[in-house]
Amino acid sequence: MELQRKRVLIVGGYGQVGTNIARLIREADNTIELILAGRNPQKGELLAKELTHADTAYINLEKGFNLAQFRKIDLIISALDDHSNILRETAILNGIACITVSELADQISTTAFLSMHKTISAPIVFAGHWQAGLLTLVVKQIASGFSRITQIETAGLYDEKDPVGPLVTEEVTGFVGKALVRQDGNWLYVDSKNNARSINLNGGSSAIGHPMSTLDVPSIAAFTGARNIRFDFIVGESIGSSKGLAASHDLYIEIEGILLSGERKKIRTIVSGPKGNSHITAVGVYLIAEKILGLNRQSAQEIGGLYLPETILPSDNIISRLAEFGIQTIEENV
Repeated sequence: MELQRKRVLIVGGYGQVGTNIARLIREADNTIELILAGRNPQKGELLAKELTHADTAYINLEKGFNLAQFRKIDLIISALDDHSNILRETAILNGIACITVSELADQISTTAFLSMHKTISAPIVFAGHWQAGLLTLVVKQIASGFSRITQIETAGLYDEKDPVGPLVTEEVTGFVGKALVRQDGNWLYVDSKNNARSINLNGGSSAIGHPMSTLDVPSIAAFTGARNIRFDFIVGESIGSSKGLAASHDLYIEIEGILLSGERKKIRTIVSGPKGNSHITAVGVYLIAEKILGLNRQSAQEIGGLYLPETILPSDNIISRLAEFGIQTIEENV
């Protein structure tokens, strides 16, 4: 008897991020059925033909979502804005695994309350972190070398030469307004425009960053206990552009504290994705999907519940895993 193929619904599946996610899944497994959904499914037809075992579908979340139009779905990936939580709530109520990437820190409470009233039989992953959790995972790996951490400052650099789709455009304009930061052990919502900071970039230049309420900030606080944490959004020249190559997407991480050796130290790390913002975000989503679906000899995540990238994925080897996708990690002296 033929085994039933796993089926993955990617909403926003033919956009910049969705296309990269679909290709990464297909590279890992040529049997999974992919459904590339969105408002204009005809735009995904060429991609569907390229990927094989793929099809397109019409979904407009503003008009609702009818799960009945599909046969059994094993995983829903939201590669677009879904601030009404339609896909995540549908997944919870129907026992389907789900990965969402567009939520900010103040937009997850409704799902948290729903989870307290419902039995969650499949993994539901909040991946509204920068690059779907890659920044936080790298921080967790580096932080394991510290006995105590006092301050963590992170940032994501967007290069205006980087072609991005609607999802990323929403992310890179989302810093305007209030941002969640941790300051002297207190949680504060600060005005982004009035709390800028100067960030030293690779190569010696600097740029102005504005704080943003990504899920990285509360995640990093939870596993480090650091009293000062912030994530900033930067617009500037990327490492790729500065070398005359395609625009990269660069993540800046500075961790200050006491190493396991007892030495006080500040460690500065740069993660650079040479294929730009959409690709590095897709890698983050793919690694979570890989775990949920049990791809590449991974043991599948079969226990249901609410997860974060750093609670569903191991962090001890994340830097080497990123290198598999051409994502470079640079350590600099501070």
